[in-house]
Order: sequence, then structure tokens, then C-alpha cells
Amino acid sequence: MIVVDTSALMAVLKRETAVDACEAILSDGSQRLLMSAATVTEAHIVAARNQRLAEMKMLMTASNTEIIPLTAARAERAAAAYQRFGKGFHSAALNFGDCFSYATAEEFDCPLLFVGDDFTRTDIRSALARD
Repeated sequence: MIVVDTSALMAVLKRETAVDACEAILSDGSQRLLMSAATVTEAHIVAARNQRLAEMKMLMTASNTEIIPLTAARAERAAAAYQRFGKGFHSAALNFGDCFSYATAEEFDCPLLFVGDDFTRTDIRSALARD
């Protein structure tokens, strides 16, 4: 299992750093890909702001990403992640959306597919650093 963060999807859509590695994981088919419903919301907002909402929806469908419902317990886990690693609390400076990706990876004890430095300052494993 791998949890997918908005940053990885946007890296693919915008052809940014690590696009090849992200595409390889998203198209692998042998890995169960998970994404919090809250992260889906963030991904749609970010994609729409970049005029790429249709592309985002197609990418998520093509990758067969499983949407994990947001529950009260999962919201609490994300809030705890913010208190531990969020902006103003920690050098990782995770934003609201990042905390749902973090919390999902923590809950399912699996690596997170992300691009950027923020999650490297947490205790979450990177899907890009896999052997």
C-alpha cells in the first residue's frame, strides 16, 4: 500500500521533479494506492487553481486510487499531525491538506508518495525512497 499526496499528482500534471518516479508508482498496478477524501478535495482545489481539474480527475481514475472516507477519528488523527508537524509547530510546516496525507499513511502504516521537502522532516516513509 502507498498513500498518495496532492504534491505527487501535481508533479505529474505539471511535469515537475520526480515525475517519472511518481508516474511509475501511479501506473504500477501492483500497489494498492490510497488517498484521504480530504486530500482528494485538496487535489481538486489545487488542480482547479492551475486549470487542470479534468486532468487531475483522469489521473486519479487511471491510477485506480482508493478514496479513504473521512471519519471523526481520522479528522482527530490529522489534527494531531498538525499539532506535531504543522506550520507554526514544527520545521516540516505541514499544511492542512498535508496532515490528511500524513494521517492516512500513519494509520495504514505505509509509505507516502509525495514531492517536496516538507514530509522529509517527519517520521513518514517516502514511497520514492523504496528499495
